[in-house]
Amino acid sequence: MRIAVPALQLTLVEAHARRCAFLRESAAALGLAGVRVVQARAEEAGHDPELRGRFDLAVARAVAPLPVLAEYALPLLAPGGLFAAPKGSRWAEELEAARPALAELGGGALPPLTLPLPSDVPEQRVLLVRRTGELPAHLPRRPGLPVRRPLGAPPRRPAARRDARSSASR
Repeated sequence: MRIAVPALQLTLVEAHARRCAFLRESAAALGLAGVRVVQARAEEAGHDPELRGRFDLAVARAVAPLPVLAEYALPLLAPGGLFAAPKGSRWAEELEAARPALAELGGGALPPLTLPLPSDVPEQRVLLVRRTGELPAHLPRRPGLPVRRPLGAPPRRPAARRDARSSASR
Protein backbone atom coordinates (compact mmCIF):
# COMPACT_ATOMS: atom_id res chain seq x y z
CA MET A 1 0.00 0.00 0.00
CA ARG A 2 2.84 2.36 0.85
CA ILE A 3 4.50 1.64 -2.51
CA ALA A 4 1.26 2.38 -4.38
CA VAL A 5 0.52 5.56 -2.40
CA PRO A 6 3.82 7.17 -1.32
CA ALA A 7 2.13 9.82 0.86
CA LEU A 8 0.39 7.17 2.95
CA GLN A 9 1.46 6.87 6.58
CA LEU A 10 1.11 3.27 7.78
CA THR A 11 0.99 1.69 11.19
CA LEU A 12 1.26 -2.09 10.99
CA VAL A 13 0.06 -4.05 14.02
CA GLU A 14 1.54 -7.54 14.35
CA ALA A 15 1.66 -9.81 17.39
CA HIS A 16 4.73 -11.89 16.49
CA ALA A 17 8.23 -10.48 16.98
CA ARG A 18 9.70 -12.32 13.97
CA ARG A 19 7.05 -10.91 11.64
CA CYS A 20 7.58 -7.43 13.10
CA ALA A 21 11.30 -7.72 12.40
CA PHE A 22 10.55 -8.83 8.84
CA LEU A 23 8.16 -5.91 8.29
CA ARG A 24 10.68 -3.39 9.66
CA GLU A 25 13.52 -4.83 7.57
CA SER A 26 11.35 -4.93 4.44
CA ALA A 27 10.24 -1.30 4.84
CA ALA A 28 13.85 -0.21 5.39
CA ALA A 29 15.16 -2.24 2.43
CA LEU A 30 12.50 -0.71 0.17
CA GLY A 31 13.22 2.79 1.50
CA LEU A 32 9.67 3.20 2.77
CA ALA A 33 9.60 6.03 5.28
CA GLY A 34 6.30 6.53 7.08
CA VAL A 35 5.86 2.87 8.01
CA ARG A 36 5.59 2.16 11.74
CA VAL A 37 5.46 -1.40 13.06
CA VAL A 38 3.84 -2.01 16.44
CA GLN A 39 4.24 -5.37 18.12
CA ALA A 40 0.93 -6.03 19.88
CA ARG A 41 -2.07 -8.26 19.71
CA ALA A 42 -4.98 -6.48 18.05
CA GLU A 43 -7.04 -6.78 21.23
CA GLU A 44 -4.29 -4.96 23.17
CA ALA A 45 -3.73 -2.35 20.45
CA GLY A 46 -7.44 -1.48 20.64
CA HIS A 47 -6.98 -0.32 24.25
CA ASP A 48 -3.63 1.47 23.76
CA PRO A 49 -4.28 5.25 24.02
CA GLU A 50 -1.70 5.87 21.26
CA LEU A 51 -3.64 3.64 18.85
CA ARG A 52 -7.30 3.59 19.93
CA GLY A 53 -9.48 5.84 17.82
CA ARG A 54 -6.53 7.29 15.87
CA PHE A 55 -6.83 5.96 12.31
CA ASP A 56 -8.85 6.89 9.25
CA LEU A 57 -8.52 3.45 7.66
CA ALA A 58 -7.93 -0.06 8.95
CA VAL A 59 -7.30 -2.99 6.62
CA ALA A 60 -7.29 -6.62 7.67
CA ARG A 61 -6.29 -9.80 5.94
CA ALA A 62 -9.10 -12.31 5.49
CA VAL A 63 -7.87 -14.53 8.31
CA ALA A 64 -10.92 -14.53 10.58
CA PRO A 65 -14.70 -14.14 10.41
CA LEU A 66 -15.93 -10.57 9.99
CA PRO A 67 -17.20 -10.14 13.59
CA VAL A 68 -13.72 -11.02 14.86
CA LEU A 69 -11.92 -8.74 12.40
CA ALA A 70 -14.33 -5.91 13.20
CA GLU A 71 -13.67 -6.26 16.93
CA TYR A 72 -9.95 -6.00 16.17
CA ALA A 73 -10.19 -3.07 13.73
CA LEU A 74 -13.02 -0.75 14.76
CA PRO A 75 -11.43 0.25 18.10
CA LEU A 76 -8.47 1.60 16.13
CA LEU A 77 -10.64 3.83 13.94
CA ALA A 78 -11.46 7.46 14.53
CA PRO A 79 -15.17 8.30 14.28
CA GLY A 80 -16.04 8.17 10.58
CA GLY A 81 -13.06 5.91 9.87
CA LEU A 82 -13.32 3.04 7.42
CA PHE A 83 -12.52 -0.65 7.88
CA ALA A 84 -11.84 -2.78 4.79
CA ALA A 85 -11.74 -6.59 4.84
CA PRO A 86 -11.25 -8.78 1.76
CA LYS A 87 -13.58 -11.78 1.71
CA GLY A 88 -14.21 -14.74 -0.56
CA SER A 89 -17.31 -16.12 -2.23
CA ARG A 90 -19.32 -16.41 1.02
CA TRP A 91 -19.00 -12.70 1.73
CA ALA A 92 -22.76 -12.01 1.73
CA GLU A 93 -23.53 -14.63 4.41
CA GLU A 94 -20.59 -13.45 6.48
CA LEU A 95 -21.71 -9.83 6.27
CA GLU A 96 -25.27 -10.72 7.26
CA ALA A 97 -24.07 -12.79 10.23
CA ALA A 98 -21.82 -9.90 11.35
CA ARG A 99 -24.54 -7.22 11.50
CA PRO A 100 -25.22 -7.62 15.27
CA ALA A 101 -21.49 -7.39 16.02
CA LEU A 102 -21.08 -4.33 13.79
CA ALA A 103 -23.95 -2.60 15.58
CA GLU A 104 -22.42 -3.36 19.00
CA LEU A 105 -19.08 -1.96 17.79
CA GLY A 106 -20.61 1.27 16.49
CA GLY A 107 -20.11 0.34 12.84
CA GLY A 108 -22.28 0.34 9.77
CA ALA A 109 -21.74 -1.73 6.64
CA LEU A 110 -21.34 0.04 3.31
CA PRO A 111 -21.82 -1.53 -0.13
CA PRO A 112 -18.93 -3.94 -0.75
CA LEU A 113 -16.41 -3.43 -3.52
CA THR A 114 -15.96 -6.12 -6.16
CA LEU A 115 -12.35 -7.08 -6.76
CA PRO A 116 -11.53 -7.13 -10.47
CA LEU A 117 -10.26 -10.69 -10.88
CA PRO A 118 -9.92 -13.04 -13.87
CA SER A 119 -13.13 -14.87 -14.79
CA ASP A 120 -11.76 -18.24 -13.68
CA VAL A 121 -11.15 -16.99 -10.10
CA PRO A 122 -13.98 -17.20 -7.52
CA GLU A 123 -15.74 -13.95 -6.75
CA GLN A 124 -14.19 -11.85 -4.00
CA ARG A 125 -15.28 -8.62 -2.37
CA VAL A 126 -13.85 -6.05 -0.04
CA LEU A 127 -16.32 -5.53 2.78
CA LEU A 128 -16.44 -1.97 4.06
CA VAL A 129 -17.53 -0.84 7.51
CA ARG A 130 -17.68 2.77 8.65
CA ARG A 131 -17.34 3.61 12.33
CA THR A 132 -20.50 5.62 12.84
CA GLY A 133 -21.23 5.32 16.54
CA GLU A 134 -19.69 5.10 19.96
CA LEU A 135 -17.45 2.20 20.78
CA PRO A 136 -18.01 0.66 24.22
CA ALA A 137 -14.94 1.09 26.45
CA HIS A 138 -14.74 -2.65 27.21
CA LEU A 139 -14.19 -3.52 23.54
CA PRO A 140 -12.13 -5.16 22.24
CA ARG A 141 -12.33 -7.95 24.76
CA ARG A 142 -9.27 -9.69 26.19
CA PRO A 143 -6.95 -11.67 23.86
CA GLY A 144 -8.45 -14.83 22.45
CA LEU A 145 -12.05 -14.06 23.39
CA PRO A 146 -13.11 -12.53 20.04
CA VAL A 147 -12.14 -15.74 18.25
CA ARG A 148 -13.68 -18.09 20.81
CA ARG A 149 -16.92 -16.13 21.24
CA PRO A 150 -17.48 -13.65 18.37
CA LEU A 151 -19.78 -10.73 19.10
CA GLY A 152 -23.33 -11.36 17.96
CA ALA A 153 -22.93 -15.14 17.89
CA PRO A 154 -25.51 -17.14 19.80
CA PRO A 155 -24.28 -18.04 23.28
CA ARG A 156 -22.74 -21.47 23.59
CA ARG A 157 -24.44 -23.86 25.92
CA PRO A 158 -22.16 -25.38 28.52
CA ALA A 159 -21.31 -29.01 27.94
CA ALA A 160 -23.42 -31.38 29.97
CA ARG A 161 -21.53 -32.63 33.02
CA ARG A 162 -21.68 -36.24 33.91
CA ASP A 163 -22.34 -37.22 37.46
CA ALA A 164 -19.02 -38.74 38.61
CA ARG A 165 -20.78 -41.43 40.66
CA SER A 166 -23.05 -42.61 37.87
CA SER A 167 -20.24 -42.77 35.30
CA ALA A 168 -17.99 -44.66 37.74
CA SER A 169 -20.61 -47.33 38.26
CA ARG A 170 -21.01 -48.09 34.57
